[in-house]
Amino acid sequence: MITIKNAAQIAKMREAGAMLHEVLSQIEKKIEPGISTKELDRFAEKLIRSYGAIPSFLNYEGYPASICTSVDSQVVHGIPSASTVLREGQIVSIDAGLILDGWQSDSALTVGVGAISREAQRLIDVTRESFFAALAFAREGYRISDIGHAVQQYVEQRGFSTVRALCGHGIGREMHEEPSVPNYGIPGHGVRLRRGMTICIEPMIAAGDYHVRTLADGWTVVTTDGSLCSHYEHTVLITGDEPELLSLPGYHKEEKR
Repeated sequence: MITIKNAAQIAKMREAGAMLHEVLSQIEKKIEPGISTKELDRFAEKLIRSYGAIPSFLNYEGYPASICTSVDSQVVHGIPSASTVLREGQIVSIDAGLILDGWQSDSALTVGVGAISREAQRLIDVTRESFFAALAFAREGYRISDIGHAVQQYVEQRGFSTVRALCGHGIGREMHEEPSVPNYGIPGHGVRLRRGMTICIEPMIAAGDYHVRTLADGWTVVTTDGSLCSHYEHTVLITGDEPELLSLPGYHKEEKR
């Protein structure tokens, strides 16, 4: 069931989103060659709890960590580990979520570890840009497939592919609510967007083919051809006008990151 949030509920989600934005900003500053993904996870959990929030990923359907750390060809759900030490030239996606007073926020970004190749940086840039291209259709009256079509068109025109086996989602009291928000499709189909809806738009973009598989750990999703993958996500509020990025406060006033 799709839930429409009232003003008080939106205010709580806005507060949770601002908090998550700060958490991800602090994690991003710690990413450098030589740090383990387990160190990043411990830092994230401590920071989230210090703000009076709960890491929403921890123990979600058995997931063993507070954030997802997906390196290079890992698309999503990479499990932090002391044995995974980041190296110069890699890229890593950090996906995090938190619960504040019963309300969720979810966000992700991909960053380079030290100096990275031009092509890896271009993949990261196009992934982020595809999110903002899709945001133009995250408005009352458009349909869910308009968002996915915008991502797909932007990405494929630049020589990359959008992962199809995974998608964005509604969010509120639960991390995953209706509707699903695919990153591809034919425009004009699916649920019509209404003000008060809160959704997560999250392009997952591969440098090669879009097919993926899940590793033996039951969580980590990787590109089947081993190509690099990038991920970018925000919690979005549908309004009567411009959409609001609940997990990127004041984005109209700053350079899109």
